[in-house]
Amino acid sequence: MFEILEKELIGPKEYKMVVRAPRVAAKALPGQFLIVRADAEGERIPLTVCDDDKEAGTVTIVFQTVGAETYRMSELAVGEAFADVVGPLGNPSDLIDRPIEELQKMKIIFIAGGVGTAPVYHQLKWLHEHGVDADCIQGARNKDLLIMIDEMRAVCGNLYLATDDGSEGFHGNGSQCLAKLYEDGKRYDHCVIIGPMIMMKFTAMQCEKLGLPCVVSMNTVMVDGTGMCGACRLLVGGEVKFACVDGPEFDGSKVDYDQAMLRGRLYKTEEGRLLLKEQEGATHEGGCGVCK
Repeated sequence: MFEILEKELIGPKEYKMVVRAPRVAAKALPGQFLIVRADAEGERIPLTVCDDDKEAGTVTIVFQTVGAETYRMSELAVGEAFADVVGPLGNPSDLIDRPIEELQKMKIIFIAGGVGTAPVYHQLKWLHEHGVDADCIQGARNKDLLIMIDEMRAVCGNLYLATDDGSEGFHGNGSQCLAKLYEDGKRYDHCVIIGPMIMMKFTAMQCEKLGLPCVVSMNTVMVDGTGMCGACRLLVGGEVKFACVDGPEFDGSKVDYDQAMLRGRLYKTEEGRLLLKEQEGATHEGGCGVCK
């Protein structure tokens, strides 16, 4: 059983839980994700790994209550358990495979939006533990939606807060904050962007203007998480990719965000799935049977 050891409300609708899952924790790397089920009848919910403790055999997840299933998850108490915690799934961050000496010479910045802060924290912590100090811009609509600020400050070189309404830190979004840093003379070699789709689209466009290579995490489009349902089908550089098995991270300059957002809206209805199946043919899905 995957016992909940700690539970904390860290935002208006955001929860952080530490869960006992020793086999998952032993293999988990920054950038990967899990599939969680509240009980035997529950839906499969893909969640990126926020943290892991290999010695204690635990993983930390952060989620927002946006529907019935995540609400049911939020109702679980310390001492209760999830029916399933499956993982780690997907590919680790591309930073993990680079030599530490190379990373230590790089100037890296992360841009986190909303609960995208959770997977950004995992990567920042891993870099920090290996002697690499990266900067981070953490953005939200207002100060009440900024999460894990103290934890983030502990693992990055500089943490820049940005709020759309100016209630905390820079008055504007993460993309605008990045542009301001460049105006002030800052320069970076690599950028990792994790957050809502629309935020990643415009921040990737900003990176392109600045000549800054960037990576985005497309975990937001995943449903099944195993390459079976086809929900996370993307066009990346004109090629068909599936976020859960080919990603979740991709070159931010090559993702067709508009197609991904339109497809996401269509995929929610049976009629939309039938239309997508007709348009996409053999690349539509991998055999889950949802659209048959």
